[in-house]
Amino acid sequence: MQDFGDIIHNQVLLVALVACLLAQALKLVIEFAKHHKVNLRVLVETGGMPSAHSALVAALATGVGQTAGWASSQFAIAIIFAVIVMYDAAGVRQAAGKQARILNQIIDEFFQEDQQFNEDRLKELLGHTPVQVIAGSILGIAISWLAEIAY
Repeated sequence: MQDFGDIIHNQVLLVALVACLLAQALKLVIEFAKHHKVNLRVLVETGGMPSAHSALVAALATGVGQTAGWASSQFAIAIIFAVIVMYDAAGVRQAAGKQARILNQIIDEFFQEDQQFNEDRLKELLGHTPVQVIAGSILGIAISWLAEIAY
């Protein structure tokens, strides 16, 4: 049971989770500012500004660097992990979203004339733009630095 207590008191983990949750909350605020209505779906959907994935891994890597040292093996692992996650968010998942958009367009055009097609539409907003990833990573780094100053 002591191990669970250690996890709950892991400051690096908590700060990373706070960064992720704050990024998700900011999506709600940005969505409200753009469309003047509350859309709670943005709290659980992928994509959007800022990238919560990027905020999470950037805060994690920054926290590891702050606690274990910038030259540590732990920081090296964390930064490589962060780069892979951010690359995936902006690259692979963004490309999959573009493919879904094109496939949905093909389906719409092909089945215009009262033909039945019972498949669900593919989800198009899967990834992030590079700006969303950068904003998320800046947010994560800033939260980690602010947490370091606060403690």
